[in-house]
Amino acid sequence: MSYAAIIVASGTSRRMGFDKLAAEWQGKPILWHSVHAFSQQREITQIIVVTPPERFEWLSDLGDQLVRVDGGTERPDSVLAGLQILNDNITHVAIHDGARPLIDQSSIIQTYAAAERYQAAALARKVVETLKRATPEGITTDSVSRDHLWIMETPQVFEKNLILKAYEHFSAGDSSITDEVSALQLLGQGTKLVENKSPNPKITLQADLDALSTSRTR
Repeated sequence: MSYAAIIVASGTSRRMGFDKLAAEWQGKPILWHSVHAFSQQREITQIIVVTPPERFEWLSDLGDQLVRVDGGTERPDSVLAGLQILNDNITHVAIHDGARPLIDQSSIIQTYAAAERYQAAALARKVVETLKRATPEGITTDSVSRDHLWIMETPQVFEKNLILKAYEHFSAGDSSITDEVSALQLLGQGTKLVENKSPNPKITLQADLDALSTSRTR
């Protein structure tokens, strides 16, 4: 087995209003922490960071297995850019959001292991909150069962040939592909979910950054 990781970090942080990946936590940019978690895994021989050159400079101390590639207009375009430069010997590849800096080592290892067994695996957490359906005006209409519902996270790990096959069906601007699991669903392929019981939020709003101050340290 030969592992790779693609860290997607080419977004513009429109909702944040400033570059959230540059925001510092524990003295390092958010993106650094996301990439660092994968750089600590000796089994991962290639790490592709889909990001502009100025962000890639923040990662200069993380090893020579890092490769940079420019991203596209939408997330699937950026993932495809990373997939296209995978080394020939890679058997399994993880795709991870650069804005998820709290990913831990055990979660990475468990998701790769599940992908070896099931071809496709993704970190996720079970829905535990009460869910309601509402009208466009915000008036509740009925309850939604949370049984068998999951909130998707990353990394999402796949056999290389399987995810490449899924992206052969990708077309630019395809709104149905919100993550790699949804790309596989277009093939009728399921993904094994690996339950995550540790915080692994995607930094999207200022409140998410504020919450990091009370999060665990590495």
